[in-house]
Amino acid sequence: MALALPDFPWDSLRPLAARAREHPDGIVDLSVGSPVDATPDVIREALIAATDAHAYPATVGTPALREAIAGWFARRRGVPGLGAEHVLPTIGSKEFIAGLPFWLGLGAGDVVVHPATAYPTYAIGAIAVGATPLASDDPADWPEATRLIWLNSPGNPDGRVLGVDELRAAVARARELGALIVGDECYAELGWAGEWAERPTPCILDPAVVGDSIEGVLSVYSLSKQSNLAGYRAAFAAGDADVLAGLLEVRKHLGLLPPAPVQHAMAVALGDDAHVAEQRAVYAARRSVLEPALRGAGFRIDHSEAGLYLWATKGDDAWTTLAELAELGILAAPGTFYGSGSGQHVRVALTASDERIAAAAARLAGEADSPLPGLTP
Repeated sequence: MALALPDFPWDSLRPLAARAREHPDGIVDLSVGSPVDATPDVIREALIAATDAHAYPATVGTPALREAIAGWFARRRGVPGLGAEHVLPTIGSKEFIAGLPFWLGLGAGDVVVHPATAYPTYAIGAIAVGATPLASDDPADWPEATRLIWLNSPGNPDGRVLGVDELRAAVARARELGALIVGDECYAELGWAGEWAERPTPCILDPAVVGDSIEGVLSVYSLSKQSNLAGYRAAFAAGDADVLAGLLEVRKHLGLLPPAPVQHAMAVALGDDAHVAEQRAVYAARRSVLEPALRGAGFRIDHSEAGLYLWATKGDDAWTTLAELAELGILAAPGTFYGSGSGQHVRVALTASDERIAAAAARLAGEADSPLPGLTP
């Protein structure tokens, strides 16, 4: 017997992917956010150096990793003073997001709030334990039964950035409710618009947000995006030491152990800002090609101040837009995956090679062999 969960949404893209693959120059798959660039040498070399991993790793993380996480928060996120008790490595961030309602003991009658336009795993984690997911961006609408609140800034799929004032209001409401609030922030180093083009986006643990206490507040971060470590499953949570201590005990019982070589590689990655800047420049260049191509093809780009996606619309039903893109050999993701109010948007990822991004731009401009032969434009 298995949990009764919704169908995995990306399975519904198979027919469109098959059509896009028929393009004479092949598919340009912009539907997922999986990195295509190589893992930086400094990280791979660190992993190799730690492959003599004959003993069980520590669930809590090595001292070097915990120190690196705390140092990174102070250096890059404006969050000083974190100690070893304030950080916890995880096996990627998705398992943490999906599992947190279970580990907190939530169930029927409890409400889990998540953004109105959101990555679906927040709701799936609530559904899996019988809790009620609530899509809401307005703290005034969060009910008394709320026990867990997810924020996502920069947002997936829409690249929306929450400012310090918005984060502060959300934390204040969570504390009124006695709910745990968690900021999912894995795109923080990938800002493009306004002040976020010069520095990381605001962290929920910033003293300007939480005041002099991080009680009831966590930040979750992944190295998948900034360091091309999606295959390493390298992430961590930080914040309220009491909450993390409870989660650590659960994770020890369940055997959720980040592999020792990955822990060593994470520590090295967190201490090296150069590779992050280099990867950010790669994405910026791809964005500078794809964004004007979409606008030139009649799309409006909403939000998208940060992150790895362009949140685009022509004002049509998302599946109509996806079908039109598939005729150009381009695959994107429908806004319907991300909330009931996103039915006219598509999410277009920057995670394709320079050559494939250029191919997509050419096709959108009508400069390539598109639409597919035998079809009426």
